[in-house]
Amino acid sequence: MPVVMARTRFMAQAERFEVDPLSGSVRSGGKTLGMNELQWDVPTCGAVYGVLLNYRGVLDAIGIIGGSSWVPPRAPCLFVKPANTWIAYGDAIPLPQDVESIEAGAALGIVMGKTACRVAAVDALNFVAGYTIVNDICESHQGSDRPATRQRCRDGFCAIGPWVMPRQSVPSPDNLMLRVLVNGVLQAENTTANTIRSVATLIADVSEFVTLSAGDILHIGVPENAPAIEAGDRVRIEFDGIGALENRVVAEREILTGGSR
Repeated sequence: MPVVMARTRFMAQAERFEVDPLSGSVRSGGKTLGMNELQWDVPTCGAVYGVLLNYRGVLDAIGIIGGSSWVPPRAPCLFVKPANTWIAYGDAIPLPQDVESIEAGAALGIVMGKTACRVAAVDALNFVAGYTIVNDICESHQGSDRPATRQRCRDGFCAIGPWVMPRQSVPSPDNLMLRVLVNGVLQAENTTANTIRSVATLIADVSEFVTLSAGDILHIGVPENAPAIEAGDRVRIEFDGIGALENRVVAEREILTGGSR
């Protein structure tokens, strides 16, 4: 079983766990537990950055809408998911009272192991501690070629976890299958092989103008056709070789009045 770094709500810092990414079973303290038997916390406490327009399908869709006048950006379109957005495996995703549905954004999260500033792509993976799963929640909006702060940065709009899979256990981060299931039904499927920038190239390009620190997460972007989810839905994001991140969508008013986690 791979050894990952993870935190529960009773831990001051991340600790080692043996896990089975396929079944989701966890070995801790000599016991084998199911995912829902532990109260997970976000596995790292660094900054969280996301990237737009890094999947070919997204660029193709925008190109069709924008026509010949649209020119793809030359540099990564970077945005920040602030701390108010972070939630862990099993936490409720709040559905704001003024919207009917939100989008589930399946993203591979690169977890930095040491400071990266102006690193070369050939050296970039040496700065990576491992990988996690990010659900970059977003309200539907127009203008996909630029960050939408209001739509992306509402409370609880970034689920992360459940753990950090070490880099050595993920030999091919640029060829991982991902799936999004809503209430157990497959709604989207893609592969990180469809990204514009590889993991190494993305780190190099971003670290050219942003210093990435140990513990920071840089997610590689969300594929096209992000599934819509609404109150009562259970969304599960799977990345082969890493595991699965699962959360339930709950009406914001229910959470504010003491609804379920």
